[in-house]
Amino acid sequence: MNYFPVFMDLHDQPVVLIGAGAVAERKARLLLKAGAKLRVVARELNPAFQVWQADGSVELLAREYSSQQLQGARLVFAATADHALNRRVFEDAESLGVAVNVVDDQERCRFISPAVVDRSPVQIAISTGGASPVLARRIRSWIEAILPMGLGKVARAAGGVRELVKKNIPFSRRRDFWEQALSDSSLQSWSTGSLQQIKRQMRQLVTQAAAENGQGIRSPGRVFLVGGGPGRADLLTLRALQVLGQADVVLHDSLVSDEVLDLVRRDADRIDVGKRAGGKRHHQDDINKVMVELAGKGRTVVRLKGGDSFVFGRGGEELEYLRAHGIEYEVVPGITAALGCAAYAGIPLTHRDHAGALTLVTGHTAKAVTQGCGREGHIRDVDWASWAGPGKTAVIYMGVRQAASLRARLLEAGIGADFPVALIVNGTLENQQVLHGTVDDLPALATRAGTKDPGLLIIGQVAALGSNLGWFSAVVESQSGVFKTAA
Repeated sequence: MNYFPVFMDLHDQPVVLIGAGAVAERKARLLLKAGAKLRVVARELNPAFQVWQADGSVELLAREYSSQQLQGARLVFAATADHALNRRVFEDAESLGVAVNVVDDQERCRFISPAVVDRSPVQIAISTGGASPVLARRIRSWIEAILPMGLGKVARAAGGVRELVKKNIPFSRRRDFWEQALSDSSLQSWSTGSLQQIKRQMRQLVTQAAAENGQGIRSPGRVFLVGGGPGRADLLTLRALQVLGQADVVLHDSLVSDEVLDLVRRDADRIDVGKRAGGKRHHQDDINKVMVELAGKGRTVVRLKGGDSFVFGRGGEELEYLRAHGIEYEVVPGITAALGCAAYAGIPLTHRDHAGALTLVTGHTAKAVTQGCGREGHIRDVDWASWAGPGKTAVIYMGVRQAASLRARLLEAGIGADFPVALIVNGTLENQQVLHGTVDDLPALATRAGTKDPGLLIIGQVAALGSNLGWFSAVVESQSGVFKTAA
């Protein structure tokens, strides 16, 4: 984070603007809209400033600049075509400890002005840290198209009933009230109504919630099983993003990326319940109990998993437990690792010329086969020839540790030693690695990949296609040791 985001109350506060041309005019309009006491220093005033001076909106301090004019200012803007003067203003403001912005000169900005979406009192500020103001404006246009024009009325109405909510709804239930009152459907509906209509409907909701509280009716908690995808935050579904913003508590796996966790509501509790290989293990029974306990207290719980909850994520087990304990739940699907990682490695899992069948397998299955034992429910006798080989693709999750065993089982099943494989490490992330080789190379590929980072094995003729079809900027390596960058 290069800049700390903040909204300032400038109402009746002195702000000094050096310059009164077209660029300065754009700054002045926003400052006047914010209620600032605008003081201008300029040799000439353009027509807009002349009007503002005439009606008393701005004060012309002087036509020539001096450092004394900055005394007592909350903010200072320098917006002249005189670069030497702009530098003087910056240095003077710095010496006085006044925040200063030299327009179009990032090195001389103690703060920067963001692009703004204004649905007052709702405001959204967008910044690229000065790197690309045009990009910030483009992002603003996208957000403008999404947000209802009447969103400000909803915010004003909510502010108007806040005291009523405080008087009638206990503190522990207020956030739940607002979450339900300001649902997506309510926002869309209310934004087209009048301010008075919105206030009336909100008061009715407060009265209803207060009555339920008086009867001892407790708002039930809820659990969301959310698939966090293969790692990249921009591969989350829109629903997943919405749910992360509603969570009171997030129980997340170790494989959920920091990039995704950053999208969780800031004041939500985060609990790492990861079961990553080689590290501390949190038992599934304990996770189930925590979900029920938290939801029983009326909290909104998000069970956040890498990939998809229903693909080797024990989502079915968790739903069975929640249903048995009467807990309401919702499942939000995610992009499972096989799909996401293969796509970012340029490996089509099915292909008319190479693969007409796809099997997803967990590495624990391979381990159970090799050892002839395992937890009840593991497949003990796998016909690998039916899963892998010509015309088929097998994707093995969490199989890097079992690479040597897999090699032996595949060879025993009659799958050729030169049959293509690919190992993807940190798929979809900036440090993604794709290692290409053959069944015979599996132990060597696993050694090079290591066991610290998550890996995915793809076995099939399609695996070889990634050498030419890879598109994501990442390291691609063949068993021969030749490196290249996928473009």
